[in-house]
Amino acid sequence: MEISINQQRTEIPEHFSVEELLSFLFADSRKGIAIAINQAIIPKREWPVHILNPEDKITLIKATQGG
Repeated sequence: MEISINQQRTEIPEHFSVEELLSFLFADSRKGIAIAINQAIIPKREWPVHILNPEDKITLIKATQGG
């Protein structure tokens, strides 16, 4: 199924949850991540149960440290 992540088309398996998508994209850590789907913020507690749909537009923001 095709979705858009930060305006880039991406193929993922059907019935992927937000949690599965983030595990796929960020194998090492999911700390400091915020996600919005179709301009609605998805709270972290909903990540395991929120199933993605074809053509969803996902905005991912990952906090970084710098100095």
